[in-house]
Amino acid sequence: MSIRRADSLGGKAAIVGIGATEFSKDSGRSELKLAVEAVRAALDDAGLTPADVDGLVTFTMDTSPEITVAQAAGIGELSFFSRIHYGGGAACATVQQAALAVASGVADVVVCYRAFNERSGRRFGSGVQRREPTAEGAALGWNLPYGLLTPASWVAMAAQRYLHTYGLDPEVFGQVAVVDRRHAARNPAAYFHGKPITLADHAASRWIVEPLRLLDCCQETDGGQALVVTGVERARDLPRPPAVVVAAAQGAGRSQEQMTSFYRDGLTGLPETAVVARQLWRTSGLSPSDIDVGILYDHFTPFVLMQLEEFGFCGPGEAGDFVAADALPLNTHGGQLGEAYLHGMNGIAEAVRQIRGTSVNQVAGAARSLVTAGTGVPTSGLVLGADG
Repeated sequence: MSIRRADSLGGKAAIVGIGATEFSKDSGRSELKLAVEAVRAALDDAGLTPADVDGLVTFTMDTSPEITVAQAAGIGELSFFSRIHYGGGAACATVQQAALAVASGVADVVVCYRAFNERSGRRFGSGVQRREPTAEGAALGWNLPYGLLTPASWVAMAAQRYLHTYGLDPEVFGQVAVVDRRHAARNPAAYFHGKPITLADHAASRWIVEPLRLLDCCQETDGGQALVVTGVERARDLPRPPAVVVAAAQGAGRSQEQMTSFYRDGLTGLPETAVVARQLWRTSGLSPSDIDVGILYDHFTPFVLMQLEEFGFCGPGEAGDFVAADALPLNTHGGQLGEAYLHGMNGIAEAVRQIRGTSVNQVAGAARSLVTAGTGVPTSGLVLGADG
């Protein structure tokens, strides 16, 4: 049973520093070096030093352990270290973990990081290849429909059902790709800087797994991203305007699997996202109409539409028109389709820039950002807001 009351975490912690490496297809250096570069950049941005840090959080998929990053970055003793499971679903939960540590007094300054050579090294799009023997691996072997071996094929099952149920054309997915690439085209940090696309470009891109085309699928990226979290009181004494954690949540639905939850009652929604949405709205006291910008996890375009519907921005089957109407500023950094695929951590950084007023695609007066993490897996989300 999911939690049925607001939690007390909101307003006690803030993101005060963001830092990243360049986003590339061949970094030419180790994942540890990428992590350390991102951590140091985030601390510089926060006006803090490695000596100030006493906590680190990352993903279970990360290859750079907390103690190794601490040693390489010049960080001393740690009173808190944590990892979050389920790939991109962990992104916002790293900040939640950091905020919990800060709010409870377990740590004062916690850095969340994610770094990988996902293009030049292990490419996650290869799916089930080279899996270690685990209970999850056994479940994949027994439960996957025959021949569905990659993330694109897993998402295509839900995407096809979504189109069938609501009588839609794959062009609705293209709306997301066009918006993302429009924003990326104006973002110098984006891999697709200067390269917007049209719906015609989307329709002309090759099939990957019907109904998904190439431009429905996120890119593969080498890079690192880090975020610095501390208490709100301390944040007010630092150089940058804090992005306050108004609410944070994790969610897993009934009959949850990792991107292969094909045995639920329906395939047109994301129950794990609904769990997160309920808790974010409950704790923050906000509703969709209060959100100024949405940074929604976009590994595949269909799941962006489903997220909008689960969060209540529009009704079932209506998200394509909602995106086409620019009803909500969406993925203003270009998303993972346009800027970089950093397991959603670069999206959190963009939400912070919107609160600070420093985004290259700044939304005027943006005071509240909704951020989501990987979908189709157990996931997480944040509402970030301006201080005061």
